[in-house]
Amino acid sequence: MEFCWITINVRNMEESLHFYHEIIGLKIAERFKIGDETEIAMLGEVGGTKVELICNKDHIVQSTGLSIGFEVDSLEKAMELMRENNISIQRGPISPNPSVSFFFINDPNGLEVQIVQHSH
Repeated sequence: MEFCWITINVRNMEESLHFYHEIIGLKIAERFKIGDETEIAMLGEVGGTKVELICNKDHIVQSTGLSIGFEVDSLEKAMELMRENNISIQRGPISPNPSVSFFFINDPNGLEVQIVQHSH
């Protein structure tokens, strides 16, 4: 088996696309509507793992204790990007050992997102 995507139910598709596409940097692989009530966007590389955003007007969105992580080359640059976009750093930076550092933010739906840098 190979992990193919994670689904995030979102309140506002445009707000969530701004976060995951413009700030996190995921490519929009697909975007489509199912009827008048549901819109889906698949983000990520073709043939790679995706983040699926689903916006359904009838679905109540709740953060479920799930956390997702994204690796960056520079934690400092990532922190600056968050500040420029008025995204609060919730915790960190944390460095549990010399080869990894990370901090946590929340996406527009309250989902915890970890930004991590590995030292090589």
